[in-house]
Amino acid sequence: MKRRSLGQTGLELPILSFGASSLGGEFRQVKLDEALQAVHVALECGMNYIDTSPYYGRGMSEVMLGVALRDVPRDSYILSTKLGRYAPQHFDFSAKRVEESIDVSLERMGVDYIDMVFCHDIEFVDMQQIIDETLPALRKQQEQGKVRFVGVSGYPMKMFRYVLDRTDLDVVLSYNHYTLQNTMFGDLVPYLKEKNVGIINAAPFSARLLTGAPLPEWHKATPEVREVCARAAERCKEAGSDLAKLALQFSVANEEMTTCVTGSANPNRVRQWAEWIEEPIDEQLLADVQKILEPIHNWFYVEGRPENNDDA
Repeated sequence: MKRRSLGQTGLELPILSFGASSLGGEFRQVKLDEALQAVHVALECGMNYIDTSPYYGRGMSEVMLGVALRDVPRDSYILSTKLGRYAPQHFDFSAKRVEESIDVSLERMGVDYIDMVFCHDIEFVDMQQIIDETLPALRKQQEQGKVRFVGVSGYPMKMFRYVLDRTDLDVVLSYNHYTLQNTMFGDLVPYLKEKNVGIINAAPFSARLLTGAPLPEWHKATPEVREVCARAAERCKEAGSDLAKLALQFSVANEEMTTCVTGSANPNRVRQWAEWIEEPIDEQLLADVQKILEPIHNWFYVEGRPENNDDA
């Protein structure tokens, strides 16, 4: 699989990477043997960057990865996790919790270092705490060799500028913001490059919105957004293709994004994704679908504190 350089880190990531949120049952109940096999299929296909969080399955994703990766040589994969968010309404970005969280993650996953650690969903808290307390504590963990690179992740674009205008980061991870429907993260690239930060994109399907599959209960898409995306899925079907395929190819094609992270606890699905990105994109179908999606281009929702969100 093709690889790209991640900012100034020296890491080379595959253009498609494995997101382990699905191992925590965030989208559906998972079968344990299938979920573990999905990790191995991802590695076989060259998707050797794996991203997780203690929030996914409230620890289950990290535990499952610990089992899946038990006999896999540590130097053969790149691993990231997160800290600060532990349940839907449980956030703790204190310096004390930073150290505890990293130690727990290391133990769950059975590794002695983590390549990247992100402060998770910082839009839910006073972001000044991230600057003053969380990131300095994380840098101490970096000095101790437990963490190689440090970053933040979340939904609103505004938070990346807020943090990077005040301190340095090695990497950032954004989700749902570089897709067929929303390319706001792409607009931020010149600023991120100026800050010498590594750029990771996640969720090309926008939590199933761009797949034609039923949305999870917690999805915030409005009736109009759902209806327009259903039309886009129908157009792909008419062309003998699949909206999910087009969405994945589109997100992976942007060379400014080092990698695109997506995950499934279904090994066949993971293998299919690796095959899809080897195929040429259907430019005419892409143009047709982008035209259908035009009325909802860059639609987004509010996540976290209102003051941490972008202006509509």
